[in-house]
Amino acid sequence: MRKPEEIKKLFSQNGGRFITSPAGISAKLKNIKAYIFDWDGIFNTGEKDEKGSSSFTEIDSMGTNLLRFAYWMNTNKLPLTAILSGERNSAAHHLSEREHFTSCYSKISNKTEALAHFCAYHTVKASEIAFVFDDVLDLSVAKAVGLRIFIPRKANPLFNHFVKKNKLADYITANESGNFAVREACELMIGLQGIYDQVILERMNFSSSYKKYIALRNLIPTSFYTLQKETIVELKQV
Repeated sequence: MRKPEEIKKLFSQNGGRFITSPAGISAKLKNIKAYIFDWDGIFNTGEKDEKGSSSFTEIDSMGTNLLRFAYWMNTNKLPLTAILSGERNSAAHHLSEREHFTSCYSKISNKTEALAHFCAYHTVKASEIAFVFDDVLDLSVAKAVGLRIFIPRKANPLFNHFVKKNKLADYITANESGNFAVREACELMIGLQGIYDQVILERMNFSSSYKKYIALRNLIPTSFYTLQKETIVELKQV
């Protein structure tokens, strides 16, 4: 098992920045029950095609799966998972459904409304949520939750400094938007749970433990939500 300081050295050498110490992040992870991800600028660069969609990579998708498997190995429970986007995006819906995320929120500009809905529906506290984010719309959620991982861009040095100065992140990724930063965030959270090598070996060997996890994961139905007339409603068709 790698010690937090060893993990700090590896991630720092790669360009990551710890606002909270690795030991502090590790302590926070013990209370986490849910992982929420922004979409644009997180799984992609934020660029849109003519239909308003933006893509994702299998590298980042695998990171989210390994993160959930690590949680299951530690707790024998499946974590809550959600995508929280200010826009509607068909690729986000596709990934959420394919990977059996718990929820996908779209077209909700005030993201604290989605956070409150998520917490109330699942009886989870904001302090029990880890959030991966990149931009201004996300800051109200980042301020509220228990663990924050910020994906920066060289194009907005003042914003990067604002997040750091106001302690709105616990860790700032080395990789920028669209460059597998989600995988980096997931690797960090797995590593600081102390079971990274075990997670990789179990997945590599498609062990009985992994088979049990994936079978349970694949039973999760994804719920889709959006804002209509100032009320968050569930979408029956996406």
